Amino acid sequence: MTNRISVVTGGNRGIGLEICRQLAALGIKVILTARSSPAGEAAAAGLLAQGFDISFHQLDVTERDSIAQLTQELGREGGRIDILVNNAGIYLDRDISPLEVELAMLRSTMETNVYGPLRLSQSLIPIMRRNRYGRIVNISSQMASLTEMSSRALAYRTSKTALNVVTRILANEVRSDNILVNSVDPGWVRSDMGGQAASRSLAEGADTATWLATLPDDGPTGGYFRDRRPRPW
Repeated sequence: MTNRISVVTGGNRGIGLEICRQLAALGIKVILTARSSPAGEAAAAGLLAQGFDISFHQLDVTERDSIAQLTQELGREGGRIDILVNNAGIYLDRDISPLEVELAMLRSTMETNVYGPLRLSQSLIPIMRRNRYGRIVNISSQMASLTEMSSRALAYRTSKTALNVVTRILANEVRSDNILVNSVDPGWVRSDMGGQAASRSLAEGADTATWLATLPDDGPTGGYFRDRRPRPW
């Protein structure tokens, strides 16, 4: 993994920050991105202090211009990107009945959780194709599984299920380019989103994402994984 370059969205806290740490511990250069510059810079500084190869770029995945600027800067810095972890996400309708969810809330959730990862993948895949190498990891959720679908959180569940659809379609589109695309269910993780009552540590939640980000060329693609094992769609 030496000399590999990765981009992690929403890397300033929680699972995203832990994924940054785990990738950097493998010798991968990590570009930590976050919507908030102060939060992102502080997170990157903390990892730099531990001796990791980290840089920070401001990124709002809902803004086309922000994605374009990041892509241009990556091109100036070496013209390659090996790993993309689409981790940035929002959860606005916790415990809200689907009968009460406003369409504006659904639209906002889809913008961040689905359209953002799609736009960023569309922007960076051409760079990966030129180098004949890429790993894209989409951070989904246990709440995305249609097999296990329950009530509440209509916007969040819909967005993460749609993200799994993006994973499957992109994986098939770039299969011949040595670009592997997979989704991750990190489980219920102790983070700002998961809460402190959650059963899993950040390290446990980030492990499968790190594994998928570093797969060999003959690794799986178009899958949905938890604990490094396939999950039911």
